[in-house]
Amino acid sequence: MITEWMTLLESPNFRWVMIGSLLLGFSSGVIGCFVYLRKQSLISDGMAHATLPGVAFMYILFQNKSLPVLLIGATVTSLLATSFIQMIIQQTKLKTDAAIGVILSVFFGFGILLLSYIQQNMSGNQAGIDSFIFGQAASIVKNDVYTIGVVSLLVLLLTLIFFREFHYTTFDFTFAKGIGIPVKWINVLLFSLLVAVIVIGIQMVGVVLIVALLITPALAARYWTDSIGKMTVISGTFGAISGLIGTISSSVIQDLPTGPMIVLTASILFFISLIFGFTKGLVVRRLVR
Repeated sequence: MITEWMTLLESPNFRWVMIGSLLLGFSSGVIGCFVYLRKQSLISDGMAHATLPGVAFMYILFQNKSLPVLLIGATVTSLLATSFIQMIIQQTKLKTDAAIGVILSVFFGFGILLLSYIQQNMSGNQAGIDSFIFGQAASIVKNDVYTIGVVSLLVLLLTLIFFREFHYTTFDFTFAKGIGIPVKWINVLLFSLLVAVIVIGIQMVGVVLIVALLITPALAARYWTDSIGKMTVISGTFGAISGLIGTISSSVIQDLPTGPMIVLTASILFFISLIFGFTKGLVVRRLVR
């Protein structure tokens, strides 16, 4: 058993995937707290699905699977989808969930069409493009980890710098505006950080499951504390643990995909928190009664 672990740790590919999973899990958990507390989980789901046509279009345009190139396309279409959702909400009588459902379906469907076009009409190195739907962590290389690491650290740094502004605009929009916080630009910044986390996570977890990595650690952390500061740390830690355990599990047990294992681990942490959480866990609530 020890020999197997040593062999696993000596694998450069495993080390890169593990580091990438840790960084992605922590940054997803931190930014996911604000998404959850603002009750915007569905918007993040729509943004994630909207990245697929951007990835496919950039490959058709450049015929290159370079991660930074593909992520540029994912960022553009994700922001475009967010703008459409906001426009529909403001200009029509449709509710938020309906607007998200329409835009999500349109963008994701268009992405599937582009993937079909790539597979049927383009030759060359297109293998692996469809892995962005469900993720393929095993394909991550050192340069990809550098991209994930730089973006994750930037997200964490900006979240730390603007934590007070995010806090106030999340819980009391009117008060934040009254004390001079530029709420419009703070919201833009928060959505930009959310897009950044989504686009760096789609290769590892996929557009379908990335929203689970954003929301599930935050949900789990909510059962342990009422402090938003502690909640972000706990959520980030849960995300990092999910990334670590998911990567190890998929490497030790053959034929287990890394992305789903990461999400499954986060779900297990959520159910443990639901039962045993210090603040809102079912056991604590029953004891209090």
